Amino acid sequence: MRITANTVTLHVPFSIRKYGGHKQVITPNGEPAAIEKTRVDSTLVKALARAFRWKKMLESGQFTTITELAKHENLALTYMTRVLRLTLLAPEIVEMILDGRQSPEMSLAALLEPFPVAWEGQRNVLVLAHRNSKNNIEVEYP
Repeated sequence: MRITANTVTLHVPFSIRKYGGHKQVITPNGEPAAIEKTRVDSTLVKALARAFRWKKMLESGQFTTITELAKHENLALTYMTRVLRLTLLAPEIVEMILDGRQSPEMSLAALLEPFPVAWEGQRNVLVLAHRNSKNNIEVEYP
């Protein structure tokens, strides 16, 4: 530490490394400075839970059609079908959402828009959307 008339200069040795696209401050002993906080989106988690519950109700034969289930749940058929599509998400994307590791751009509104059914396509679109959001580029899905 160096002190002059009105200035205090403090030297703190650290480095910055990228882990999975995120920057992490590394202390001199090689440990991360702080554990990254997760951003669990409760709205998105609730929608996932509802989607998988509805899927189970349909698969078990409790309801024979989505229309019947939508009437029972007092929801619009179009909303229910869009939420049910969440059951088609790749397992690692679902885990990211449940762990709060999804990008800020991955909201319920964004996931209710059409997305590729193939898991590899989902990964490509979500990574592309995340990269382009950093550069303020809008992405349209096919």
